Amino acid sequence: MSRVKRGVTSHAKHKKILKQAKGFFGRRKNTIRAAKAAVDKSMMYAYRDRKNRKREFRALWIQRINAAVREHGLTYSRFISALLTAGIEVDRKVLSELAISEPAAFAAIVEQAKGHLPKAA
Repeated sequence: MSRVKRGVTSHAKHKKILKQAKGFFGRRKNTIRAAKAAVDKSMMYAYRDRKNRKREFRALWIQRINAAVREHGLTYSRFISALLTAGIEVDRKVLSELAISEPAAFAAIVEQAKGHLPKAA
């Protein structure tokens, strides 16, 4: 059986890892053992944070809506409840964008929602 020299494939694998480690500090960018550990960890963070980004943006939209709605004398939870009873289906991302860029349109939505607030007993 012929001998297999594996220098080409291992060199290619190392290059691939080191390319992914570009921009890392210290030995993590140029030593294969440290770079591999750092790249593996960075991939874990990337996977986790792709999920977290969605959470963080939703939280940001809710904060913006809450701030805008309070100017009209409502709280966020009462506003969302009123929107549901009014049958207005606008997601939080769009509501947030309207509150920032189109205050008049947002005010109109708030007024419509106010008409469907449950009466306090």
